[in-house]
Amino acid sequence: MQNKNSKEHLYEDIGLLLLLLMLSITAVLMMLSQNIVVNIIYLIITMGILIVTYFMGIIPSLLANMVFIAFQTVVMLYEYFGLNHEIQWSLLFWLIMPLLISLTMYLSTRSQIALQKANSDLHAALVERGAFDQQTNLRTTVAYVEDAGVFIETSRRFEIPVSTLIIKIRYFNDLRRMMSDRQLQLLLQIASEVIKSSTRDNDITYILENEDPTWAILLYTNATGGKIAGQRAKDAFEKRIKESPELVNLAISMVVGVSEWNAEEMSNPYDLMNDGIKETQYDV
Repeated sequence: MQNKNSKEHLYEDIGLLLLLLMLSITAVLMMLSQNIVVNIIYLIITMGILIVTYFMGIIPSLLANMVFIAFQTVVMLYEYFGLNHEIQWSLLFWLIMPLLISLTMYLSTRSQIALQKANSDLHAALVERGAFDQQTNLRTTVAYVEDAGVFIETSRRFEIPVSTLIIKIRYFNDLRRMMSDRQLQLLLQIASEVIKSSTRDNDITYILENEDPTWAILLYTNATGGKIAGQRAKDAFEKRIKESPELVNLAISMVVGVSEWNAEEMSNPYDLMNDGIKETQYDV
């Protein structure tokens, strides 16, 4: 697996170098041909083909290049036979360069595109089979374990760090004895909203337990990035508590534990989750 990932990175690096080389050659040939209008038009068309390559893949890109080549051929034949103009040999590089640029661009971005597809598949799967907590409308432990497996597999394939944040309310059992049902419900709602709003679009939030409220977030980042996200959630939560007339007089704060996936020490999503829960004990 590691050798495969290394080869993928090597292909990306080679593709990027070739892409820069192709773009440089095209720029030089454009200056030598000295036909500004045609060069600008063909350059705009080439940029359109590159957009097709990035968003739609190599097959639509090849079809677009074939259409572009056919278009140039028709233009040249019309100028030669219809207008009796000499063929502009200096512009013939446009027949092949867009195709070469498209191929090198695909080579340099295919791993990134594969990662985006994996994320899209993950979100689609969440919609179809996600288990939600009725009170908070967040995904539950069942969904966390399933999704963590996808995150971990993506981490293995693309060598991307994966971390989890485990978030709890400090001294919740003591607070519960002093709070009304309305205050408890408000606290759970505020915490869930803050945690969800403090994450990025591709970070996923879960409620693991309701009795001793425990939230979790899966992130594509290392432990350092996870700590930054955790501190952001704690700061936002403290601000919301201060703005709540019903909770402001209570000593309410969050504790956050961060755990980064380690394939050598962990074997399944439960190990990642339990390590994050353990880390909350050290957040003072």
